[in-house]
Amino acid sequence: MKKKGSVVQLDRISDFGSEGWGFESSLGHFLLFFFLLFNNLGAQEIISKIELPRYINETSGLEYYKDYLVTHNDSGNEPVIYYLDKEGRFSFKRSFDYLTNHDWEDLASDKDFLYIADMGNNFDTRKNLQIVKVPIDPKTNRTEFINFYYPEQSEFEFRLSSMYDAEGLISIDDYLLIFTKNRAKKITEIYKISKSPDSQIAEKIGSLDCQSIVTGADYNKDLKLLVLTATVSFEEYYILKLEDFDLKKSINYQINMYEIPLKKTQVESIKIIDKNNFWITSEAETFGSPMLYKVKINSEH
Repeated sequence: MKKKGSVVQLDRISDFGSEGWGFESSLGHFLLFFFLLFNNLGAQEIISKIELPRYINETSGLEYYKDYLVTHNDSGNEPVIYYLDKEGRFSFKRSFDYLTNHDWEDLASDKDFLYIADMGNNFDTRKNLQIVKVPIDPKTNRTEFINFYYPEQSEFEFRLSSMYDAEGLISIDDYLLIFTKNRAKKITEIYKISKSPDSQIAEKIGSLDCQSIVTGADYNKDLKLLVLTATVSFEEYYILKLEDFDLKKSINYQINMYEIPLKKTQVESIKIIDKNNFWITSEAETFGSPMLYKVKINSEH
């Protein structure tokens, strides 16, 4: 059962030949079209539920490394990456004592590097947004930094309904895409940056009127599948699923939105298993524990 939602805002994707980027793209100019559909709660199920160690109480990112799941805590916690087996048991950790966890919010990776999204900006006051780029091999802790800013943001005064917070990051081809957590408009704006370690202007390439705020993202190149986690009231969380996502194609994209069958919690990460199965983590609520869930979507698509 589905009911049609709203059509999201359309934005032009421009190439990277503009001033300030320092590299070229063959993507040209095209449009992203998004159509949002809602699916009912009954189509989803929790396949497994695993309690995580309490010291990962603010788990806020999720990635793969070989047979491990990789996660971390968000703002104010130690600059540490935790490696877990598929049963949620701690295997080892990777410490970056010389870094500060300003607000680590997500992880992305490619075959060579892990990208730590230090871009949480709860009140629109940060001017030091960055992606920490480290080798995928946990035995090597060499770090590089991708510093960026949003050209649309001109004020940095405290704002409770923030517009430039972000908790979703994916790696796609030679780029990183950032998905904002726009509390003011209940949308996510999609920004694109290079993987080059330098200072960059983030370029907005689209915005999704998801009627919620995005808290995590993942992309699978083989499946060409983009998924997001999002919340409406911090009591209901959803998986947004976008198939055949490809920056080189100007096609219409349909977004399907599935409610995650969980009670009040805080979901801030997702990892694709296959087109209908996903890992998600949730933070520890009061007197609770952080959790790792395997979620199945019984999708018609």
